[in-house]
Amino acid sequence: MTAVPDTATPPSDTGTGVLDIVVLDYGSGNIRSAERAVARTGARVTVTADRERALAADGLVVPGVGAFAACMEGLLAVDGATVIAERLAADKPVLAICVGHQVLFGNGIEHGLEAAGCGIWPGTVERLHADRLPHMGWNTIAPAPGSSLFAGIESERFYFVHSYGVRELAEVDGRLVTWAEHGGDRFVAAVEQGPLWSTQFHPEKSGVAGGRLIANWVATLRSGPA
Repeated sequence: MTAVPDTATPPSDTGTGVLDIVVLDYGSGNIRSAERAVARTGARVTVTADRERALAADGLVVPGVGAFAACMEGLLAVDGATVIAERLAADKPVLAICVGHQVLFGNGIEHGLEAAGCGIWPGTVERLHADRLPHMGWNTIAPAPGSSLFAGIESERFYFVHSYGVRELAEVDGRLVTWAEHGGDRFVAAVEQGPLWSTQFHPEKSGVAGGRLIANWVATLRSGPA
């Protein structure tokens, strides 16, 4: 793995003060890991389920672990799907992680049960076609050309823990899709589309490279998505 400079530092101050970022607390884990990872960029981070604070924040992080249906149920319980939709309509940045990434798609199928997702992107979250599951550990990715999320870390490895993923997503104009492969099965590893960015892997568990990725996202809160 190539060494990455430790550049997960606060974006340069442009006179707008400290950034306010909310990590949405809807009962799906890794909340504190995400909080600490984002705080290392110098932003002020709040963990909350409060709708108004989530809407008002400069950036919103939507983490998630566990089953698709359970995460979607928790998200709906705090009106999270509406919060995400309203932020996107207002061009306000959102970063979704792991199952937080998965619930952005149309639906998920786990153990024969189908559950509706947020439907922001078309696609089905389904069990990967690999002999060895879960896909747990470090893996490379194939970044989309022109990716801002992976700027400076295109050749790095990131930490994955999952058995399900999205295996088809059209790379339409304005949507950058990053791919990864496990056991010969290709799946969506990250998406960048306007103010909405998401990762199947855990940047908060991905060491210096993950810190750089989060810093890349935080930098857009000042400059706007590419």
